[in-house]
Amino acid sequence: MKFQFVRPALLALSLLAGSAPLTAGHALAASDTQAPAQAEENRAQLIQYAAGTDLKKIAAENDKTVVFFFASWCPNCILTLTELSQKWSEVEPDITLVIADYDTETALKAEYGVTYQDTFVLLDKEAKGVKLWNAGGIAGLNSNTR
Repeated sequence: MKFQFVRPALLALSLLAGSAPLTAGHALAASDTQAPAQAEENRAQLIQYAAGTDLKKIAAENDKTVVFFFASWCPNCILTLTELSQKWSEVEPDITLVIADYDTETALKAEYGVTYQDTFVLLDKEAKGVKLWNAGGIAGLNSNTR
């Protein structure tokens, strides 16, 4: 029941990001589809965090990596996922967004000092948290990563 709204939002977000449905630890980018090469360069990536996801590798290989901690029971988180799914093309193309479950990823929360759901953490190239903010949707995501 608690995933009633989250799963459709994640599915819509993964489809709008230009890929097959979101799977754990799988990067979603235009490269997963038959899109032209130029579209591949102009799309943000989406990854669902799961056991075995290598944030150090992801951060080292991408320009801007952000971890979003969502909770399926959180109205703000649901609104954020809905906005992302509806307006994915507005996310800056050099962002890699990693979505982590606030309730189950307790070690990851502790590592980045996350104490509230609907939290974003900007990582440096070594996967260290350099900026943390709550909410803000796409506008906040784009402005906090500049």
